Amino acid sequence: MAPKFKDGDVVVAFSGKWISWAHTIAAYSAFLGALITGLSLHYKKIVQNEHYGYPQEWFPSVSATIGDRYPERSVFQFFIAITSGAQLTTNLLKPMLTPSGPRFALVFLWYTMTARPKSSLPKFVFWTGIFRTVTCGGWTYVTSTDDHDWHDIFMISYLVATLPWTLGCLALSRNNAKAVQYRKFFASCFFGTLVPLIYFFIQHKVHKVAGAYTIYAFFEWALVLFDVSFDAVTALDFENFELVVKDVKGVSRGNAKYVVDNVLEKEKDKPLNNAIDQPFSWNEALDAVADTCNGFVFWSLLTSLGLVVWYFPLWHMGISGYEAFVMVTISPLLLGIGSVRSLVIRNVRIVHLLSLSGILAYLIKSPELRLTAVGFGVSMSCLGWCATWYAERAHPLRLENRILAWSAGLVASSIAKFAFYTNNPIWPVMHAENGGWNKVGFFVAVLAVLRSTRKSDVNSGGFEQARRSKGSSVSAGLGLAGLFFGMHSLLSDSSTMTLWVWEGFPVRGPIAVNGVLTIVAMSAGICSTILYRGKISTRNKIVFVAAGAYIVTGFRHWFGYLGALALAFSTMSLVPELVASAVQYDPAITFGLGFFCYNLLVLAHVWVVAYAFVPGGPLLREHTDWIMAIMVIFIGLGAYNLPGEGRSAKSKGKSRSHGRYKTPYYLYVLGALQLWAISVAYLRFPANDYKPYHKDEKLITAGIWTVHFSLDNDMWSSEHRMRDVIQELELDVVGLLESDLQRIIMGNRDTTQFLAEDLGMYVDYGPGPNKHTWGCALLSKFPILNSTHHLLPSPVGELAPAIHATLDAYGELVDVFVFHSGQEEDPEDRRLQSEYLAKLMHDSPRPSILLSYLVTKPLEGNYNTYVGKKSGMKDIDPSDWDRWCEYILYKGFQRTGYARVSRSTITDTELQIGKFVVGKPENSNEHVPEAQVPEGLRFPAMFRGEGVRGHKYHVFNEPRYFAQDAVSPN
Repeated sequence: MAPKFKDGDVVVAFSGKWISWAHTIAAYSAFLGALITGLSLHYKKIVQNEHYGYPQEWFPSVSATIGDRYPERSVFQFFIAITSGAQLTTNLLKPMLTPSGPRFALVFLWYTMTARPKSSLPKFVFWTGIFRTVTCGGWTYVTSTDDHDWHDIFMISYLVATLPWTLGCLALSRNNAKAVQYRKFFASCFFGTLVPLIYFFIQHKVHKVAGAYTIYAFFEWALVLFDVSFDAVTALDFENFELVVKDVKGVSRGNAKYVVDNVLEKEKDKPLNNAIDQPFSWNEALDAVADTCNGFVFWSLLTSLGLVVWYFPLWHMGISGYEAFVMVTISPLLLGIGSVRSLVIRNVRIVHLLSLSGILAYLIKSPELRLTAVGFGVSMSCLGWCATWYAERAHPLRLENRILAWSAGLVASSIAKFAFYTNNPIWPVMHAENGGWNKVGFFVAVLAVLRSTRKSDVNSGGFEQARRSKGSSVSAGLGLAGLFFGMHSLLSDSSTMTLWVWEGFPVRGPIAVNGVLTIVAMSAGICSTILYRGKISTRNKIVFVAAGAYIVTGFRHWFGYLGALALAFSTMSLVPELVASAVQYDPAITFGLGFFCYNLLVLAHVWVVAYAFVPGGPLLREHTDWIMAIMVIFIGLGAYNLPGEGRSAKSKGKSRSHGRYKTPYYLYVLGALQLWAISVAYLRFPANDYKPYHKDEKLITAGIWTVHFSLDNDMWSSEHRMRDVIQELELDVVGLLESDLQRIIMGNRDTTQFLAEDLGMYVDYGPGPNKHTWGCALLSKFPILNSTHHLLPSPVGELAPAIHATLDAYGELVDVFVFHSGQEEDPEDRRLQSEYLAKLMHDSPRPSILLSYLVTKPLEGNYNTYVGKKSGMKDIDPSDWDRWCEYILYKGFQRTGYARVSRSTITDTELQIGKFVVGKPENSNEHVPEAQVPEGLRFPAMFRGEGVRGHKYHVFNEPRYFAQDAVSPN
């Protein structure tokens, strides 16, 4: 035992366990003191929330208790100050040379006990503990009332840091069975409580269930108790310390055995060992980050190609010829020429730098030239990545690092789209005016390329056929085709598969922010290839791919989404195996054929909905299930083609000796990406407390707009411009048509996410991308109580989607229909659709509004089915003879105004708007001047004359208003 006294007398000496006890008592006093004070003084006020109060809600949440009320807030802050840095222990702990107070002392003592040479994990846990303590002070002293954004930032950071702190403490626990048992128990309780906590929060916030917030509050308080209790267990460890700080038993000398040591002995020579117990290298970490950024650029370019190609058939209303650019991805065919292959591999840095033309394409105004730049960039990126993989084929560990970087790049791209509302900020359809980060993206991409393409000892490009007993390059290429297609079509955007299982209100499945689970599943699939290499058989992965594809295609709601998560996990877990197998063959066959068949799947993926406009389209009409089956079969062929178990120990040793072994650093990269994704999900969680523009007048301002897939006339993403005009026109309800963008050719986007969250509106996306329509969506300032999706009869032409939603408008139930009819070329389809919708509207007993695209002339043909006794609906303005596509119909309340607003260059169709007053009877068609209309019922004056940004009242050159006191004739 080390001597008890050294270098003089001890002024004060006490057991280290009292630091733990001081921390525990002070922390519990802060929370429980505030709770007791609040219950005693402001009980009914602190149980009140935005929806209910006492007696429906009868227990306060933590945030309500410790929030802004005096004296609860003061009691809480007083004891939290003691917990983290009070003067009580300042003089006692000065020899520690760390920030004072029980919390800082606890973190420091834990580091002192666990630190040992050449081990980075204790340092990581120490700084995590410091960061967690500082952020706790942040959300404690900066309340949501003081600064909502900073309060949320501190709170998210604190919660995110809890995971590495907890896992790190568990890993570094000494072999003290009692302490380990308590830590596992409290950690399990903490993380297990998160599931019901989130569930009841959604019940309260989204579904507005009475009493749900009280149950949520109990789970929130349980989190506090478990969190503090977890740290209290350190009292069992700190019994071996005595302050002024001297180690009386030598436990800080690095000789003690940790729980993690037992794990590392079993995981010897595996990535987990390298990730936890090896010295941290900033060079290796930067290499991993640079490679991942390179992968991010690849996926950003590839996902942008379809979008810029789509612009041309969209504006040509048919095949334009520019669709041929989708074939630029087959550039790896050039690797079949020996001299070209050698040239590319030796100059791969130049190839990757040339690919960045796709990022700089946003500088080009001409859509044709911009497409050319993007196509060239994509071709170079595909060529560069395939050459990089092929060049590393003799060095399996380096090859694995490259593949992991490429996979992590997809995760990063998906998170970037998650953060930017399904737009990638470096796409060529983005620029500063609509939220693009092109300049930053290009600068980072250049640095990443320069870092990740430094000279290394790679094969010069000669091809040697690998020795194997079976397998074929064709099967390997088909495997890549299925893999590329699955990753691009389903995983490049986190909300794609949430919309596959979406069926309207009430919410019975995932919403957009739940897409973070897709990102987590993708990352878990990648991590499984690092941490559990060889433990999950390829056959099991294929079973999961097939099962996941079947479930997400055939089922809805949460069960369908479970299939999506299984598909995401298993697909990403197969990436290293399929790519590593493909590089052993002729790259022109595997990658060239792979990208060619991938392109065929991309086209088929569009053909299932665009069958009315393309040759041979009816063969694939509405057959997404066929496409999914082909994808699974292709992946299965690639998996079946995989070689047998590993290589010889000699070859493994040889491969390990080449270059750096960076694989564990991708765990850090993926971990950081998950923290980013979770933070975005927290910040994007819907508030669901939206207010209409003219509440006092009980006014509904409703509009219909065909948004042309959110690409404007100049090939820029148009969400921000759409947002501005919708906001300035004060629309409470808006129907969007041609809004389904969740396909490769449209960038796998969702315009409604940005509009709904930025404008503060509820949203029903409408029939999902697997329903084979061009889309219709509904945005509403009023709560959507119920909505159903309809696919109207379309025996010949394109499917006609419709939404029937019931809104709670000022306490009254109002029905809104959003509908897009079939094409002019299919009159029988349109007749059947008019009869279907007329019956649907007639059967509604509530006041109703139809926001539609009817393809008919006023007072002729199917117009008389939509308007009249069959439907019970009235035309908003029968005297408006200049209409063909968009119409607004209504019944059951007073219509006060009607306007037509020009589109500017956002789309090819105007915006039509109607104003309705809830609770008042129908009125006549008599027009009145604006001066006779109350100011709260008028249209904005800013759109008169020349208007703003190309938007103005047109056709009539002003809004039309209707007399309010007359009864409409029979």
